[in-house]
Amino acid sequence: MTCWETVQAYGLRSLGYGENLLPKTDFTLCQHFTLIGSGMIWNVYFGALALMFGFFLANVLALAKAAHSPWLRKPAEWFIFVFRGSPLFIQFFIAYETLVLLPRAGVEIFGLTVATSWMTKAWAGALFVLFLNTAAYAAEIFYGALRSIPKGDLEAAEAYGITGWQKFRRIQWPTMLRLGWPAYTNEAIFLFHATTLVFFASFPAFRQMGDALYYANYFADKTFNPFIPYPIVGFYFILLTLFVTWAFGRVNRHLNRHLPQNLKSRIRLRPNLIR
Repeated sequence: MTCWETVQAYGLRSLGYGENLLPKTDFTLCQHFTLIGSGMIWNVYFGALALMFGFFLANVLALAKAAHSPWLRKPAEWFIFVFRGSPLFIQFFIAYETLVLLPRAGVEIFGLTVATSWMTKAWAGALFVLFLNTAAYAAEIFYGALRSIPKGDLEAAEAYGITGWQKFRRIQWPTMLRLGWPAYTNEAIFLFHATTLVFFASFPAFRQMGDALYYANYFADKTFNPFIPYPIVGFYFILLTLFVTWAFGRVNRHLNRHLPQNLKSRIRLRPNLIR
C-alpha cells in the first residue's frame, strides 16, 4: 500500500470513514502520521468547541464575580475556585461516574423521555468537562482584566454621558478583552494540550475512533517503540500551537489596532533640495 493509499484509507478513520481495521503488521511511518493525524481531528474538536462555548461562560462568570450582589458573586467565586482548585483528570473521573449513574433508559421530563446514554461518551461528556474547566480559568483571567481597567477611562466615559450598558459594551468589555487576551491565549494553548487527557479519562471512544494519543498508544503497544508515535503527537501539537498563536495574535492585533504602536506611519520623502 502506497502512502497516498494509506492516507485515503485511514485519513478520516477517526470520523468513521475508510478502513475499519487498523494495520496489524509492517507499520510504516506514513501510517503513523496518517492515523495520528486523523486522531488529531478529535483533539481539535474538543479544544475548539470548549473554547468557543467556554469564552461566553467565562465572560458571564467574570461579570458575576465582579458584581456587588452576593447572590451573583458567591456562586461564581465557588465555581471558579472548584474547577481551578481540582485536577482536570479528577474532574473527568467524577463527571463520568456521575453521568453513568443516570438511567440508561433516559430521564422523563414533562412526559418526554430524554436520552442520557450519549453523555457518557467522550465526544459529549469529555467536551462538557473541558468546557467547564476552561470557563473557570478564563473567567479568572477576564475578572483580573476587568479589575485592571483604568478608572480614568470609566470616568471619561461618564463625563461624555456614556453610562450603563453602553459604557460596558463600548468601554469596559473591549478593554477587558484587550488586557486579558495575552493570558487567554496561554489558556487556549493549555486547553488544546489538555485534550490529550481524554484518552486517559474514563470516557470511552466511539467505535475505536479515538484521538491522537489513542493511535499513538496503539502503535507503541504493537511495535514496542514509543519513540516514534509519541514524538509525532508532539509534532502535531507544536503545529497546532503555532496556529493557535497566530490566530489569537491576529485577534490581539485587532483589539489593539487603535493604539499608537500598532498604527503604521506613512513614509514621507522630503528631499533637501535647498541647503
